[in-house]
Formats: sequence, C-alpha cells, structure tokens
Amino acid sequence: MRALNFYSSIYQANLVVRSKRCTIRLGDKRQKYSEGDIVMVTYGDRFKPRKRIFNAVIDRVIVKTIGELTQEDLLAENPDMKTPKDALDFLKRIYEVPMDENTLVTVIYFSEVMD
Repeated sequence: MRALNFYSSIYQANLVVRSKRCTIRLGDKRQKYSEGDIVMVTYGDRFKPRKRIFNAVIDRVIVKTIGELTQEDLLAENPDMKTPKDALDFLKRIYEVPMDENTLVTVIYFSEVMD
C-alpha cells in the first residue's frame, strides 16, 4: 500500500478534521498514483516516524499547470488558498525549488475509507 505523507504542520489539523480532500504535488505523479488506489494518509517529517491518520481511496488524478488550478482544487487542498498565486507561493515554500504558473503539478483527490 502506498502512502500520501504530509510534512507541514498546516496539513495535520486539516487532515484530522477531514477538511483536506486533495493534495497538489509537484510534477506528473500519474505513474505513482492512480484512480482507485487505496493509500495510507500519514503525517510526519521525512526520515522520522509517521502517524497514520486514515486510509483513503484516490478518486481523481489530474495533471495541470499551477496557473490552471481551479477554486475547487485550491479549497480542497487548503481552505486558505484563494488563487493559483497563493498555491504557487505555498508550493515554493514546501518544495524549495524555482517554479512559476506554468509548472506542472498533479492534483490528487482522495476520500476516507471508513472502517
């Protein structure tokens, strides 16, 4: 089973209350994640223990540029994001690499699998 891991403390609260319904990842991740995959949604820093929050099914995997992100994408990623520029600034802080509105990202929508 694959994992969708989240590092930032911003994500933990949104994941725990289930307000986060997608993740925006740098680059084309279609080879790694497919619609229908079951994943563990985890939280924790790289190379350290991680906590499983819940299992999820991947509903949609969409590749687009940062400039093409929709309101639906932004709100599902983080309720504080209002524009693609907000997403760009946020992703620059997370990934620490140069990027612009033409940079490809993968939007992965997921839903919790209830026990």
